[in-house]
Amino acid sequence: SAEDANVFLVNDFQDPLQRTLSSLELPRAVSVTNSPSSAAAPESPSSWTDGETFDRNSAPVQQNARQRQKYNDPARDLSIQVLEKFSLVTRFARETTSQLFREAQIDGFISNEWRKHDEKTHDYPRIDESNDVQKLPEDVPVPADPLEFEKLSLVWGKPRQPPLGTEEWSAFLDSEGRVTDSEAVRKRIFYGGVEHGLRKEVWRFLLGYHSFDSTYAEREYLVSVKKSEYETIKNQWKSISKEQAKRFTKFRERKGLIEKDVVRTDRSISFYDGDDSPNIKCLHDILLTYSFYNFDLGYCQGMSDLLSPILYVMGDESESFWCFVALMERLGPNFNRDQNGMHSQLFALSKLVELLDIPLHNYFKQKDCLNYFFCFRWVLIQFKREFEFEQTMRLWEVLWTHYRSEHLHLYVCVAILKRHRNKIMGEEMDFDTLLKFINELSGHIDLDATLRDAEALCICAGENGESCIPPGTPPSLPVDDASMYYQQDDDDVL
Repeated sequence: SAEDANVFLVNDFQDPLQRTLSSLELPRAVSVTNSPSSAAAPESPSSWTDGETFDRNSAPVQQNARQRQKYNDPARDLSIQVLEKFSLVTRFARETTSQLFREAQIDGFISNEWRKHDEKTHDYPRIDESNDVQKLPEDVPVPADPLEFEKLSLVWGKPRQPPLGTEEWSAFLDSEGRVTDSEAVRKRIFYGGVEHGLRKEVWRFLLGYHSFDSTYAEREYLVSVKKSEYETIKNQWKSISKEQAKRFTKFRERKGLIEKDVVRTDRSISFYDGDDSPNIKCLHDILLTYSFYNFDLGYCQGMSDLLSPILYVMGDESESFWCFVALMERLGPNFNRDQNGMHSQLFALSKLVELLDIPLHNYFKQKDCLNYFFCFRWVLIQFKREFEFEQTMRLWEVLWTHYRSEHLHLYVCVAILKRHRNKIMGEEMDFDTLLKFINELSGHIDLDATLRDAEALCICAGENGESCIPPGTPPSLPVDDASMYYQQDDDDVL
């Protein structure tokens, strides 16, 4: 405090709203004091989308042996940032208190003689100096895993296989190009993925752009029709004049947000490298066209992450667009303003952990972490930030097979949490520590082992696991409802 050096103000704001914003350190929280003590950490340029409550910021990630750069812009991941900033409130109070005690002990401000005299004078309760407010028990007992996870994975998790190749793929097709056994194809891809040179053809089936029983001729015709349809939709926004744009706020906002996002999406990949990369422009055009194709949902931060690998594989603007449309039919609810899709998945995740590891579930309950917001980024963009680009593509094609379950990604979450359960519980991580730990796992997760673990957990859970997941939970196809992507504007609220 400027009035008393012995008084420390948590925040020095008179206005309750401004006081809350300062604690959260949200992007547009404006300081109203010139006191040096009110200086906050540097702000991250971030923008709220039109109906999206999503943040793409993440904790700093340790570089791996190759010193890879992920280009994770600090302006992204709004939901994660908000949660992290909430944790700063309690963390700041705790650390400030601890710092005061440490300074008092180190600098000798509170000597034993002064304390004894003070206690006699004021009859204060005596503090037991043997207790360290920050010290944790050296050996925290961790409840045993009820499933014996290591043995479970060895018994039920099958080893990974080499990726599906061209010759083997051709054997699945009849003379007219139909896939003769789609279930066998899904199973093969589930266990081995797809060779990169074959992904352009196979992904169109996995995403639903092409039907497994379609012929070569039917697919060729569909590509031609869809290309024309794409150009029609694209011309809707390309024909907007500057005068029209001045009177089209929603268009300007979405266009501006897309322009900011695409230039910081996967720039470490040579495909998107360079200031004038044509692929960056293509990424921009597809996303803006999608905002016109699905105007209710529009564009939300995170969509560029989902589109980037698709464009990288397809290499064609129109086909990338329609594959992205097919993917968003399943993942679109992740980006709804009410975040219903995200909440249903996180709820299902909590029920799966309760089913498969009750001690870990009880631990999260004790630490008030049952909302599972620390897994938000995993679910929202399908582990895009947790693995290398190539590994992300391999994981996605496994998830898209829907071989063991449509919701295998939730079992992947459980597998990662169980793999680190001893560290999480042994170190008694609270929410903010857990969130930091989860973010720092990026680049340090063994994909093959995780997929094997996830399969074993899925088999073990069986029908009980499926019953934990509410109907319509993404990526299940949602109920055909015209209001599915309805985004309530501020002026809709009375």
